[in-house]
Amino acid sequence: MRAMAEIVFPLWRSVSRGLSHHCPACGGGRLYGRYLKIEPECAACGHRLAAYPADDGPAYLTILLVGHLIIAPLLVFPVVWETSPIIALPILLGGLTAVVLAGLPRIKGGWVGLMYALQVTDAKSRLHTSDAAD
Repeated sequence: MRAMAEIVFPLWRSVSRGLSHHCPACGGGRLYGRYLKIEPECAACGHRLAAYPADDGPAYLTILLVGHLIIAPLLVFPVVWETSPIIALPILLGGLTAVVLAGLPRIKGGWVGLMYALQVTDAKSRLHTSDAAD
């Protein structure tokens, strides 16, 4: 039981470092080189950041959060239904675009932190259930 209590890759620390766009291993280096481009290696500790898969998970989670936390409650307000579509659509779509573009890098960083904490790398992510059945 003692070995179970000793965690080598703390989950919340790794995810929070990723959410703040820092290396999940050391917390010192940058996670992104550009908007959503993960740095190949951490400049501070040399950890290989490109090994952690962040394919469709962050985009799916962003759509799920925006859909449930913003769009669904927005449909309850009558002002959305009573306003002319010519006025409402540009405002709503512009706002949603801004929320998605601001949230996606944070969610992707948190996802990379989660993959680091769980030690899921590119090599391990290639093995799927259907591959194991063959």
